[in-house]
Amino acid sequence: MKFSPATVPLLLPLLMALHLPLAIAQNACSSDGAPAPHALYERFLSADCADCWSSATFAPGTSAAVLDWIVPGRAGDDAPLSAAASTEALSRLQAMGRQPPAATDVHVAAVAQRLPGRLRVSFGPAVGGYVGTTISYLGALPHDAAGEWTLSVALVEQIPEGVEGTPVSRNLVRNLFQRMWNVRDQLLKSELRNLPRDTRWIERRSMQLTPSTDPNRLALIGWMEDPNGQVVATTRAQCAATRQ
Repeated sequence: MKFSPATVPLLLPLLMALHLPLAIAQNACSSDGAPAPHALYERFLSADCADCWSSATFAPGTSAAVLDWIVPGRAGDDAPLSAAASTEALSRLQAMGRQPPAATDVHVAAVAQRLPGRLRVSFGPAVGGYVGTTISYLGALPHDAAGEWTLSVALVEQIPEGVEGTPVSRNLVRNLFQRMWNVRDQLLKSELRNLPRDTRWIERRSMQLTPSTDPNRLALIGWMEDPNGQVVATTRAQCAATRQ
C-alpha cells in the first residue's frame, strides 16, 4: 500500500501508537537510562551575525542540556544564517521576556526543584520529512501540584565540533513542540493500555524536519516548567549511533 506525502504526518502518531510497546522496550532513541540534565543552557544567535556561528563560545559540561537557536534577523532571507533561523526562537525569547540579540545571547535555567517522577521522550526514524515522537511523564507529582504546566520538546540536529564551521558542538533547534498540561488531568484506563502503570500523561506527535536537516544527527531535548516558569523536569534522547 502506498501513501501520499500529505498523509505521512497524519499517520505517524498512529504508527507510533501501534508500536508503543516496542518503543518503550527499545531505548536506542529514547531517554531511558540517560541521566536527566541539571540545567537548560540556551544559546541564541542572530541570523544576521555570520561570525557568531564560527566564534568560540563557552560550552557547558554534559550535565547541561544545550539548545542552539538561530533567531531571524533584520536582513530576513538575506541574512547569513537565515537557512537555519526559526520563528520558534522568537517565541522562546518572548516567553522569557528577552529581546532578539544583535549578535548572541545566553540563558541558563537550573532545575529549581526536580519533580519526583520522570519526564521521558523517544523518537523513531525520519519518514517523509517527519519524525514520530512520544513524550510522557511517569511517576508521582508533588502533593500541592496545581494549575497548568508548560511542556516543551525541541527536535535538534547535533552538529559536532569542527563540522560546518562551528568550533563547538551544537544542538541546533530544528522544531519545537509545546503544550500546556493541567496536572489534574488523568489518563483513562483505555489510554493506559500497554503503558507503564505509573504513566500520568502521554503525547504522541509528528515533528517536521526543515529541508537542510540531517536525519542521522537528530536528538530530542525536553523540559517542563511549573506555573511560575521554573524548570522542574528535563530529559534528552539521542540514537545510539549519534552518541559521543
